[in-house]
Amino acid sequence: MSGTAVEWSRGDRARAAAKLMVGWVALLWLLEVVDVATGHALDDFGISPRDPAELTDIVPAAFLHFGFAHVAANSVPLLVLGFLAALGGLRRFAAVCALIIVADGLGVWLLSPEHSNTAGASGLVFGLFGFLLITGFVERRPAGVLIAVLIAAVWGGSILAGIAPTQTGISWQGHLIGLISGMTAAFLFRRRPPVPPMP
Repeated sequence: MSGTAVEWSRGDRARAAAKLMVGWVALLWLLEVVDVATGHALDDFGISPRDPAELTDIVPAAFLHFGFAHVAANSVPLLVLGFLAALGGLRRFAAVCALIIVADGLGVWLLSPEHSNTAGASGLVFGLFGFLLITGFVERRPAGVLIAVLIAAVWGGSILAGIAPTQTGISWQGHLIGLISGMTAAFLFRRRPPVPPMP
């Protein structure tokens, strides 16, 4: 048996990415069911700004929502953008998501207005949008550029509206920081072309 790792086919990658994102979104809905059943006890795990004790809520807050309408609004873009990002490899996808979630949570903790409570997957959604928007250009991959054009056409208007400071009732700070974090991740985790073997 060869010592080299077995390469996944495109179908294998697509199935793994689909299973991961369906499971992820299902988890968000399950957590909201638990939240409602417990009288919204999980809402306490949202991020309240500049309280050192709230730093432990940075990661959990990305998986919690304030009502079923909130989780529904994030489900489709997270499912689609997450699937497209995960096609590039699950390890890289995990690193990208971790960077976005942590950076976005820290940004919300630092910049959100006093007495606010922020939770939801929208920061990750904006981050994955930013990642997919530029990763094709960074890596000079035509398929990635095509994906960028398609997602910009579908969600570009919503993304621009979501980062506008005039929006009320949403964390535009979290959206903007998520977007920037995703773009940063495209550079930090870019795939480099393989080095040709020496003759």
